[in-house]
Amino acid sequence: MKSFVFIVAIATLIVGISACERVSKIVQPVTPQMEDTGEEISIGVVLPLTGHLAAAGALMKQGFDLALAEINNAQSGNTKFEFIIEDDTSTPAGAVDAFNSLIHQAGLSVILGPASSTATEAAFPIAQENKVVAISPTSGARGLSAIGDFVFRIPLTTDVVVPKGVQATYAKLGYQRVVTLYDETDTFSTDRDKALQEAFTVIGVEVLTTELFQSGDTDFSAQLTRIKALNPDAIFVSALPPEKPGILIQAHELGISAPFIVSSVTNVEVEAAGAAAEGTITFIGWLPSDDTPGNQAFVQNYGAIYGIEPNAFAASSYAAVHILAEAVKNAQSTDAISIRNALAGIKGLDTILGTFSFNADGDAVYEPRILIVKDGTLQPFE
Repeated sequence: MKSFVFIVAIATLIVGISACERVSKIVQPVTPQMEDTGEEISIGVVLPLTGHLAAAGALMKQGFDLALAEINNAQSGNTKFEFIIEDDTSTPAGAVDAFNSLIHQAGLSVILGPASSTATEAAFPIAQENKVVAISPTSGARGLSAIGDFVFRIPLTTDVVVPKGVQATYAKLGYQRVVTLYDETDTFSTDRDKALQEAFTVIGVEVLTTELFQSGDTDFSAQLTRIKALNPDAIFVSALPPEKPGILIQAHELGISAPFIVSSVTNVEVEAAGAAAEGTITFIGWLPSDDTPGNQAFVQNYGAIYGIEPNAFAASSYAAVHILAEAVKNAQSTDAISIRNALAGIKGLDTILGTFSFNADGDAVYEPRILIVKDGTLQPFE
């Protein structure tokens, strides 16, 4: 009988201890943490690795890869990022196929890309419909992020950059009669020309004519000859990277002396155009010499690895990965809704682009830069 009572007492004590443990787990506050499974977090990347924009896509990939290596090396736990890369072939249809593959076959919740505004305009609705976060590192046409709350962009949009750029260049150059030249098949170029026309109307600048071309064109002599005959005070060009050097070179050969103000010129186009790029002005969001947080380390590391100076496309891609990593850290989760909410909450983040925030539409907020080519290099327009 004593043995039985002793056994019952021991059993009651064990049950009591277990119950206390369960109660303790319920009442103790739990700090949410990102689950660290020791596995990699897969992130989709959609880039133009072939086709018309392949050269720009290769530079963007270098920016992505450098940021990826830095982030993985800095992780304190075992969780790492990995990229699953899809080539959009520099086309909207290719971007749509790439997004569908990453969403429906790979089952990813975050995608970096696409690059161009034309591809972004086609692919962003797919991300929004499937509640997948998409971050374009380089598409600058206005309105593309406003389609929904799962899509974001890193570059400054035309409605931010163009008015400020026109105001600054008008104040210094005093142009009254201008012409514009733009790629009618590209969403960004078309939107930028529209933004220019609006800005000219505000300040009373006369647009003598608007000339058109298409992506892939290599002969601009007819348009430039007509422009030269009008003798404008300034020439505004809205184009993708492959066409910019050719336009500048052919204008130089025709002896056009009016200043060229060209969309998003980088050191790559300056080098390709050579002497013809001298004096070209551009509105852009980043410069290798910027004294922004981490920028000089980025420029040095990039140069050490790839043997060249980074351009703005590589810089925006690099920044995009670090901004995403900040959101994942803040979300403490890898599901799309948590990451979306964390991205929307980014305000005043130090990046190589400067102090960075997202506005209510998911577009970037930071200070634009106006640059001019002097002695073969991009320098601040002063």
